Amino acid sequence: MPASPTPPIRVERGQATDEELAALTVLLLTRAAHPAPGTESTSPGTTSWRPHPFHAPHSWQRA
Repeated sequence: MPASPTPPIRVERGQATDEELAALTVLLLTRAAHPAPGTESTSPGTTSWRPHPFHAPHSWQRA
């Protein structure tokens, strides 16, 4: 049986200083902004259809 993967972040007991909390915040925001390699995003990047271009309110009138 393969060994379970090590979690990327380990939380321990203790009193975090302001600097440690700031470092943790930076770490979590960085990891959220850049997903791990090999993982695919579930949200689509673009739509497969394009909305109709803007038509002015008087565009139904013929010149």
